[in-house]
Order: sequence, then C-alpha cells, then structure tokens
Amino acid sequence: MDKYISISYAQLALATLFIIINVCLSLGLRLGLTQSLVIASLRMVVQLLLVGYVLQWVFNLRNPLLVLLVAIAMTTIASLSSVNRTRRRFSSIYWNNFICLLSASFLVTGLTVNGIIRVEPWYDPQYLIPLLGMVLGNALTGTSLALDKFMEDLSSKREQIEALLTLGATRWEAAHETLKEALRTGMIPTINSMMVMGLVSLPGMMTGQILAGASPTDAVRYQILIIFTQASGTALATIGVLILAFFAVFNRQHQLSGNLISNS
Repeated sequence: MDKYISISYAQLALATLFIIINVCLSLGLRLGLTQSLVIASLRMVVQLLLVGYVLQWVFNLRNPLLVLLVAIAMTTIASLSSVNRTRRRFSSIYWNNFICLLSASFLVTGLTVNGIIRVEPWYDPQYLIPLLGMVLGNALTGTSLALDKFMEDLSSKREQIEALLTLGATRWEAAHETLKEALRTGMIPTINSMMVMGLVSLPGMMTGQILAGASPTDAVRYQILIIFTQASGTALATIGVLILAFFAVFNRQHQLSGNLISNS
C-alpha cells in the first residue's frame, strides 16, 4: 500500500478555495448564505483544530480517567445539541437525553472495543474516542428527530389524544402510535445510509483508513462493524429518549400534562 501523505497548513489553506467558490455563488445569486457559510467555516476550522490538539494530548497521555472525561464531555455536548434541535421541551428533557445518549453510546462502544475488536488496554483513545464519536453523532441525529416528531405530534394531535384518554384509554393506548411514528422518524437516516452505502457513498471512516494506507478489505470490515454499532446505538438511545419523554408528558393518572409541553 502507498504511504500516508500528510497535509500541511499551506495545503489546508488552498482548500479554502472551495468555500470561497460557495461564497461567490451565494453573493452572485443573492442566496443570502454568505454570512452563514463564513461563520460555519470559521467555527468548523477552529473547533476541529482545537479538538485535534486536545486529542493529540490525550493520545500521548493514555490516561483512563482523562479518556473518560473526554467521553463524558462529548456525550454532554451531544445531548445539548440534540435538545437544541427540538422545538418543544419539557422540564427534564436535557437530563433524559444525556442519560440515554450516555447509556446507549457507552454500552455499544464498550462492547465493540472490548468484545469485538478487543483493544488492549480498553481505554486506548485511538480506538475508544473515534468510535464513541461516530456512535454519538448518529445517535444525536436519531434522538433529535424522534423527540421533535413526538413532541410536535403530541401538540398537533392533543385533542385527539385527550379524547381517547377521556374515553378510558390508557396513556400507552393513546400515545403508542405517536411513539412508533417518532421512532421510525429517528431511525430513517440510519437505515437510508445503510441502504446506499458502497453504491452511492463511501463512508468517511472507510475512506480515511484507505487514505491512511490500510487495505480496502480491512477498511470495509471496520466500516461494517461501525455501521452496525452506530445503528444499535441510535436505536437504543432513541427508544430510551422516547420512553422517558412519554413518562415525562403523561402522568400516572393517564393525563397529558399540558404544562410540560411548550414552545422553545
């Protein structure tokens, strides 16, 4: 295999030409995206450079406590981002998302690192942090879509749900269809990406490994493992978030708690 080719900062600066093209198109066509493109590009560059230096420091130290702190920080940011994409909230929404993302991502990542790849030591940041990041990224999308769908449907179908409750339906009977639709919505991006993977798109991890000099067959095996891990983590986190949201907005008397549903 060809050796790994490092990218210098000068070469990285040349890559900004691609964004400049987008900015020029926005200005020429008056799309109104210029400011968003510039801000998004600057934020992305600063964030990734900072993350790169932090991860380099963590990789060099190889301290299990430090690795866990980084993992918890990643989960916290993911849970906040998931909730911020949801237009309707309830009081415990942030805590619920954090618990579900933490439990699901740590479980599937831990099983992957220790049970399948069998990394030694288990906290090796070279494996643990990138795998956790990929699981969290997909779970974040799934939970935010599912939670937003569930809360919006509760609001739009409130009269129908309350009528069912008034007629003697339990909270589960009144809301289970809404929960099912929300779960489907949360899982759609993961399923769609799996359907076209390898035919329409080459996944980022697989491409990165090939560029780093890994065998394409090895990269494919890793990618399949990651996709299954991501799908499991997304499903577990999404189900958990919806269940906790269900218990948060429906009380034990099988009533829909109106004060828990509000516009963000």
